Amino acid sequence: MSAARAELQFERRANLRDCNTFGLPALASALVHLRSEEQVKRLVDHPEFGPAPKLILGGGSNLVLTRDVAAVVLKVEIMGRRLVAETPEAWIVEAGAGENWHELVAWTLQQGWPGLENLALIPGLVGAAPVQNIGAYGVELKDRFDSLDGVDLVTGRSVHLDAAQCAFGYRDSVFKHLLAGKTLITRVRLRLPKPWMPVLGYLELQRKVQDSGNATPDALTVFDWVCTIRRAKLPDPRHIGNAGSFFKNPVVSAEQCRDIIGRDPSVVHYPLPDGTAKLAAGWLIDACGWKGKTVGRAGVYERQALVLVNRGGAIGAEVMTLARAIQESVYGRFGIRLEPEPVIL
Repeated sequence: MSAARAELQFERRANLRDCNTFGLPALASALVHLRSEEQVKRLVDHPEFGPAPKLILGGGSNLVLTRDVAAVVLKVEIMGRRLVAETPEAWIVEAGAGENWHELVAWTLQQGWPGLENLALIPGLVGAAPVQNIGAYGVELKDRFDSLDGVDLVTGRSVHLDAAQCAFGYRDSVFKHLLAGKTLITRVRLRLPKPWMPVLGYLELQRKVQDSGNATPDALTVFDWVCTIRRAKLPDPRHIGNAGSFFKNPVVSAEQCRDIIGRDPSVVHYPLPDGTAKLAAGWLIDACGWKGKTVGRAGVYERQALVLVNRGGAIGAEVMTLARAIQESVYGRFGIRLEPEPVIL
């Protein structure tokens, strides 16, 4: 790479309103645009930015800003996507951390490499997908993950991590703990297994099977179904500020689940292999009467109680006031403490 292309591009006192899908106002002391691994390494050695605290930012779709950011914000814009290997067992696809996640899903299907269709329309960039271990409709990133590359922001060395080293959990990974703010992901490789099998366990997909009479849909059909379901109940952040699902679906013991079913037989729940059960957080919030309600300029989306929205001009404090009120309400009725899914700053 030429020296010119490796030069750092940055902004001082950068407004982050357009860098987060909630549309919340905040200023960053500095915002650095990173379009290559070489630029990331140059950042580490930079006399001003190198030693400073850092916030890694992708598409800002999993972020609630409640204040200005003193850290140097690293805007990941590394692009590129390709098939790196094909075996009798799988296709291995690589994408730059700055690629749009949904566009990557659509591209793999266009190439004839199925496996990501259940993860369609999840907002954000590829580099954030392992951090959050994104998931939807019965598939999580860890189910399709091969490995990733990154840069150690302390030493400037290249790193390579496999699935075990990423320590994936439910909406969790090592990047939220040991490597938080210390490793910047540059490229992600996904393993799309052969032969392909549709994952149709979730209720909304089962309804699509029943309504269509198609018990053996192909990957593009599942993709279309998922997009239709998500568009029907989730707001487009380009028009209504939001961060997608605001709360994690709580996992409870079998005994807790039976107790809640005894009181509320209609509770939406999904038994897990270890005997626990995952409850639908959106159902719990809706049951407490929050759907469509507003606190200040933040509200609960009318079509999906799991999504908090910016009604226009909201600040992070208003979003968090609403979130805490919902948590208290759900805890008071069900004895369950909901955990926020986005990163709160």
